[in-house]
Amino acid sequence: MGSTRPAIRGTAQRTGTDRRGAVVAALMLSMALAALDSTVVSTAVPQIVGDLGGFSVFSWLFSGYLLAVTVTLPVYGKLSDTFGRKPVLVVGASVFLLGSLLCALAWNMWALIAFRIVQGLGGGALQGTVQTLAADLYPLKERPKIQAKLSTVWAVSAVAGPAVGGVLAAYADWRWIFLVNLPIGGLALWLIVRHLHEPQRKTDARARVDWAGALVVFACGGVLLTALVQGGVAWAWLSPPSIALLGTGLALVVLVFFVERRAAEPVIPGWVWRRRTIAAVNLALGALGLLMVAPAVFLPTYAQSVLGLGPVAAGFVLSVWTLSWPVSAALSQHVYRRIGFRNTAMLGIGTATLILLAFPLLPYPGEAWQPALLMLLLGAALGLFQLPLIVGVQSTVGWDERGTATASVLFCRQTGQTLGASVFGAVANGVLAGRLGDAGDLDAVAHGLGTGAASETTRRAVADAVHAVYLGAACAAALAFLVLLVLAPRRFPVLKDH
Repeated sequence: MGSTRPAIRGTAQRTGTDRRGAVVAALMLSMALAALDSTVVSTAVPQIVGDLGGFSVFSWLFSGYLLAVTVTLPVYGKLSDTFGRKPVLVVGASVFLLGSLLCALAWNMWALIAFRIVQGLGGGALQGTVQTLAADLYPLKERPKIQAKLSTVWAVSAVAGPAVGGVLAAYADWRWIFLVNLPIGGLALWLIVRHLHEPQRKTDARARVDWAGALVVFACGGVLLTALVQGGVAWAWLSPPSIALLGTGLALVVLVFFVERRAAEPVIPGWVWRRRTIAAVNLALGALGLLMVAPAVFLPTYAQSVLGLGPVAAGFVLSVWTLSWPVSAALSQHVYRRIGFRNTAMLGIGTATLILLAFPLLPYPGEAWQPALLMLLLGAALGLFQLPLIVGVQSTVGWDERGTATASVLFCRQTGQTLGASVFGAVANGVLAGRLGDAGDLDAVAHGLGTGAASETTRRAVADAVHAVYLGAACAAALAFLVLLVLAPRRFPVLKDH
């Protein structure tokens, strides 16, 4: 079967190159919209709550968006394989921009949460389809270039997002955080519509969409992720709401299995889990999402309470891993061309396991450069782990399966992050409660940091809690290593580029 990569060609080679460059620029702008969204909003929460109220539910500004992105990833992946990347990306970007405009017009917190969910419905298309198109546009040996560019977008967004959000909230109005998406997204849409031309695909019959499967997948993912996000936060894990949501979610899992088994074109086809390569990568990147929560969520609190740093300096300690990650990802091609995708990823995650195990060995209270150095090394190790797996999976499938395969990988990573936030939150709260009694939880510690009232006992308790979380993250990294060792083939069955 020949390749049906998007046709970016003209009367001369230069024209084709220019068009591909324009499409790559559009992909980077689209990725920036999704990457900036959460980091920009997080710094404006005080202003948003002060204007709209709803402090008790503001966390759903992030949870609602995350849920919508995660549960729509497999749906958009299948749609892009059925109808092409361009229409899915155009629709997704349009929905995201509509949600942005509505967020800027929100009149209370519940309206803003609802419109953030609309944003997330479009964000799922942006994340999955951009990654899929990146593989469509470049042959295997050139794929690291575009993936490194997209990784750089995420890195810059992680560093610049909080600063941009803070400036807009302080000197303009928090609504501009959403309004600035409109010109950026509009330019990306214009470039996609004008320069991306996909070939007409020959089909024997009219494409059928598994709408029933899409609905049950959306419902199942929404219920289970809501249970994970809110469990132990809004209600206790063994409370009636948690039991009801988890029970409903498990029932929906069974329903998804039967609906997808009977569907002619299932949203989540069985081959995603029957093929060793894709199944192993899905599980390994699920573990990656799990371990990423440890530094992303808990390191800033550690830096402020244990090291005594201010919010900006604490953010820098975390952000250094976004500097080494894309550099390592870009250089990983020189490694996996010699030793293969699996061995390169195992080298990266094995190194990451040792780095995570080293964190609890840091002296108390220590110096800021010590965790910063570990984060720099961790970013390099994870860049060597993630990119070879994504490129490897995309290279084992044809055009008509690439969207589904890419979406399954991203879905598992997102699900791992959601699970990690719940699991490691429970671990941290358990350690803090053991050290501080009933007053020991993350909310109480955060309040103490805000008022400058954190005692020496609290600081030591936070150090112990974060050390426990990093040990858990090391276990997740070791699990990813074992999954690749046992399940993944030594050589990925890469399809030849045509």
